[in-house]
Amino acid sequence: MGEIPVTILAAVAENGVIGRGLDLPWRLSSDLKRFKARTLGNTIVIGRRTHESIGKALPGRRTIVVSSRPVEGMEVAPSLAAALAMADTPVFLAGGARIYRDGMARADRIEITRVHARPDGDIYFPPIDEAFAKVAEEAGVQGERDEYPFTFETYARTQRAS
Repeated sequence: MGEIPVTILAAVAENGVIGRGLDLPWRLSSDLKRFKARTLGNTIVIGRRTHESIGKALPGRRTIVVSSRPVEGMEVAPSLAAALAMADTPVFLAGGARIYRDGMARADRIEITRVHARPDGDIYFPPIDEAFAKVAEEAGVQGERDEYPFTFETYARTQRAS
């Protein structure tokens, strides 16, 4: 059996912002529904601050928190590599910036919800590695509970580091 697939899953504003403090700088109900549909039954790996912003384990998914210290009620791994070694289902890296940056070398796919806004924020998505190419783009359908318009972008790894 091959390696378990790893996908980076993020909502990213046009200016690269992914967060403000411990919160998202927008409200996008459609993106949250897509996140749930993509991750149910799989493993999500998040950093400690992302876990603090969510405040709980997400139902229907195995959640592994990368942290150097225990996190009450959660599975914890000391590094991204250790978290990936623990996984037994497809993995979705779901934040924050350090998980995304460190995961870029290991991910097979990147799925971005490109938020068409330029909000203030203090947490940014790293540049997409040149080992990836955009393979799909689809306009999202903005619902009444979506603060901004958005587009779904999919990137696939085209090369592995030697």
